Amino acid sequence: MTERIVLAYSGGLDTSVAIGWIGEATGAEVIAVAVDVGQGGESLETIRQRALGCGAVEAYVADASDEFANEYCMPTLKANGLYQGHYPLVSAISRPVIVKHLVKAAREFGATTVAHGCTGKGNDQVRFEVGIQTLGPDLKCIAPVRDLALTRDKAIAFAEEKGLPIETTKKNPYSIDQNVWGRAVETGYLEDIWNGPTKDIYDYTATPEFPPAPDEVIISFEAGVPVAIDGVKVTPLQAIKELNRRAGAQGVGRIDVVEDRLVGIKSREIYEAPGAMALITAHKHLEDITVEREQARFKATVGQRWSELVYDGQWFSPLKRSLEAFIEDTQKYVSGDIRMTLHGGQAIVNGRRSDTSLYDFNLATYDTGDTFDQSMAKGFIELWGMSAKVASGRDIRVAGQ
Repeated sequence: MTERIVLAYSGGLDTSVAIGWIGEATGAEVIAVAVDVGQGGESLETIRQRALGCGAVEAYVADASDEFANEYCMPTLKANGLYQGHYPLVSAISRPVIVKHLVKAAREFGATTVAHGCTGKGNDQVRFEVGIQTLGPDLKCIAPVRDLALTRDKAIAFAEEKGLPIETTKKNPYSIDQNVWGRAVETGYLEDIWNGPTKDIYDYTATPEFPPAPDEVIISFEAGVPVAIDGVKVTPLQAIKELNRRAGAQGVGRIDVVEDRLVGIKSREIYEAPGAMALITAHKHLEDITVEREQARFKATVGQRWSELVYDGQWFSPLKRSLEAFIEDTQKYVSGDIRMTLHGGQAIVNGRRSDTSLYDFNLATYDTGDTFDQSMAKGFIELWGMSAKVASGRDIRVAGQ
């Protein structure tokens, strides 16, 4: 029986060429797997037909947009997932759901190997292969660009020689990855980190310098998940899409960072994540009134570690699963409404309300009706500073000897 290889297929030049390239290099039949995670663009059927036209023996296509929003974006939101405090893990969280479908297709079509189009310099090769090792430990992995020396020049020449149904003349200087949670742009002109991004880089966001009128939005949450926008019920996918549209129109969610890649290099990245950043901002403000102080402080540390694990391709790891159990427990009372103004590249919270709030007006007020007993403060401060006071006395005593 001829060996079969499952290929993560985007419909672009590199993965289209990889179908025939892998076939010639290995003698195996190639099954193309395309997964919709809300990236937009061409229909799955168009991509499926292109894969078959480029020589795939089968084409597996999956609409995973709701699955991605529910099972990958929502855990990221609950964790306030921002790698190095900036990046909302746009690509990092899409890889595990793609891996899930790659392994499923490998089982369905009897493949022994999974192929992906990543280079040897990036994070995605790790995310794909660690995920495949975890979900399909018997499967082998190959990367044509990395392992079979498939360069862009070779890809274009191969496509033209074979007459493949794929555009080869368009030269995009950037590497772009996108899904419903956001968009990532790198390489080309951006590799000089002094260069500012040009307007043509952006697609999800409008230029914030000349915004339309301010847009006020009310986002309602239940247990950390958005369930309504301006009183209209929404699914997680609908919430992300609606805020991509509205926050994007205001230029919200543009991110320009140099981040630490897992492979040890620093990389300049431009991200657009209007919906993700608006939701994370709203969610964090709702946590501020519903999560107890010490729990909230520790959650910030847990969320940071969670983000690092996900960035590093450890979505299926035991530690990530354990941290998520803690995060999920913190979301029990994260329910209520956040009012936010979207304008000029900013998402500013100006109102919050919750039936499970820990904010007590009568304790917080300085006006008549204050129920806070200020006479307790003096003794509290004496005890709170006792340890430092005793240590300071010791320092003075020892220094005087």
